[in-house]
Amino acid sequence: MFNKIIKRGARKGARGHNESSPAADPRNAAPSSSSGGAGAAPVTVNHASRASAPAPPSPTSPHLAPSALAAAPSPAAAQPPLLEPLPLLRDVAAADRPGLLLRKLRLVAALFDFSDSLKHPREKEAKRQALLELVDYVQAPAAAAGSNNNAPARLPDAVQEALVAAISANIFRPLPPALHESAASIDPNATPDDDEEPYLDPAWPHLALVYELLLRYVVSPDTDTKVAKRYVDHAFVLRLLDHFDTEDPREREYLKTVLHRIYGKFMVHRPFIRKAINNVFYRFIFETERHNGIGELLEILGSIINGFALPMKEEHKLFLGRALIPLHKPKSVAIYHQQLSYCIVQFVEKDYKLADAVIRGLLKYWPIINCQKEVLFLGELEDVLEATQPAEFQQCMVPLFKQIGRCLNSAHFQVAERALFLWNNDHIVSLIAQNRGVILPIIFEALERNIQSHWNQAVNGLTANVRKMFLDMDSELFEECQQQYIEKVAKAKELEEQRESAWRQLEAVAAKASGDDMVLVN
Repeated sequence: MFNKIIKRGARKGARGHNESSPAADPRNAAPSSSSGGAGAAPVTVNHASRASAPAPPSPTSPHLAPSALAAAPSPAAAQPPLLEPLPLLRDVAAADRPGLLLRKLRLVAALFDFSDSLKHPREKEAKRQALLELVDYVQAPAAAAGSNNNAPARLPDAVQEALVAAISANIFRPLPPALHESAASIDPNATPDDDEEPYLDPAWPHLALVYELLLRYVVSPDTDTKVAKRYVDHAFVLRLLDHFDTEDPREREYLKTVLHRIYGKFMVHRPFIRKAINNVFYRFIFETERHNGIGELLEILGSIINGFALPMKEEHKLFLGRALIPLHKPKSVAIYHQQLSYCIVQFVEKDYKLADAVIRGLLKYWPIINCQKEVLFLGELEDVLEATQPAEFQQCMVPLFKQIGRCLNSAHFQVAERALFLWNNDHIVSLIAQNRGVILPIIFEALERNIQSHWNQAVNGLTANVRKMFLDMDSELFEECQQQYIEKVAKAKELEEQRESAWRQLEAVAAKASGDDMVLVN
């Protein structure tokens, strides 16, 4: 009797196992209803066949697929994702495309470990093919979908939500530690090696397609900003700005283009984007002095400033004084100086009355011992002066040419040479000529010192040319300045002789009072 019960239980267990095996074996899963032509079609992750238990994060990112992209993956981390064949978008009717788009976006939202090329190669290739198809679909003109006016929208709200969610799951990932952070973690006193190559993300071939998809979505005429602003919102913009600190220059280039397009299309976001960029600059200037994307953000601002309407808002003037001019302070200004100089000159060209504030700001942050930085400042100063009108020039010319005079006498020949090159600019020469009565007495002594004692022959030659230019402008003023300089030198020499004579007298009195026991040190 006992043996019969055991055999009956074994038969029931086998029957139960056979009944559940079709669902467990992916090879026996029923094909999709829309999988016509599956032989040459791309494939996607079949999330529906997975258990509903949450999965641990992907090795490459902690993000899970958002709720818009269906249920979370199963905990079978060791198993590759299950695939199902999907038709091409062009092979299905327009009414069936939204559903197919959502299924393809589920695949795009799946994250893989690209540091190991041997892991999930089929799934990665399927994701790449899906991204390529989505990019082509989003950038295709609306007429390609058909001429029927009653046809459904090419990008319904649900598809746009899933699209932005899939893009976010891919690009918003933890950035690797920067070079200076890696060095500091090993040795707090260590300095990063400037020659070390920046980190390049191994997932970039896929990330580039994701960024391209985002760019095409933003610029697409089918993207209605009234709908899209619900998904491309302030939080999305802030996360984009956070990723400007990536070391990968390819990613920063895409981020720059995408943020610029968002600023151009979503007018409701414009004040927020400007304020957010402002905050990035504040933190960089006054806290960290380390950021990889300052140059790209300044490139965006250069285009934004070019579109400012006149009269300029007080908000923009405050941005110039509180963010752009202090950006001259950090030691790494050479990395982004070209873009910064362009933004500064754009402000002066838009409103010439800002020239005085800009020049005084440059003088405030003028470097003292960094000669290469001084050369950059002199180049920017020339560009600003070229857009300066005579009235604004007169307001700042005294402190300006006191600084230029110090540059003329710099022992670093590149600084002195760059300062002398200012006289090669016709507009600057005309401003100087109109105010030569004030300027020449300020810099005449610096010119004479260069002629008499500067070690570099090129600087001597350029100084002689500038000196002759002033002589041709106003010979009487030149002779007067020369006479004043001769008198000043003679007076200084006389004072020096009096000082030495006084010390000799003191030494004689001291020697007489102390006798021969006094030891004098010369």
